[in-house]
Amino acid sequence: MTTTRQQVLVLYLDTSALDSRVVGWARYDGTGSTRPTTGDSDEPPYETGIGALEDGWRLFQAAQLVPPYPGAEHATSFLKHEFFFEKLVSRQADGGERPGAVPQLPRAR
Repeated sequence: MTTTRQQVLVLYLDTSALDSRVVGWARYDGTGSTRPTTGDSDEPPYETGIGALEDGWRLFQAAQLVPPYPGAEHATSFLKHEFFFEKLVSRQADGGERPGAVPQLPRAR
């Protein structure tokens, strides 16, 4: 018997365009095969959001574009251009992975 688990990749981009450069990221692995943590890599997993799409990640949420409050255009704040991607991975009931499943989150190219 196989089960399906979700891997989530959160990319923070320089602008709202998916082809802009990655400035921050987070990874979560619902398969349990990896335990990514904050700061475990100096290099982003992809250079752009398009790179994640080309590697099979599915975009399921993009941050709402909210204009800055007048007078706060240059204030330091949160990263605004947040994109959530997912991969669904099939795993065998005994914890092993089915052939063809993605065993780990990809590393930077």
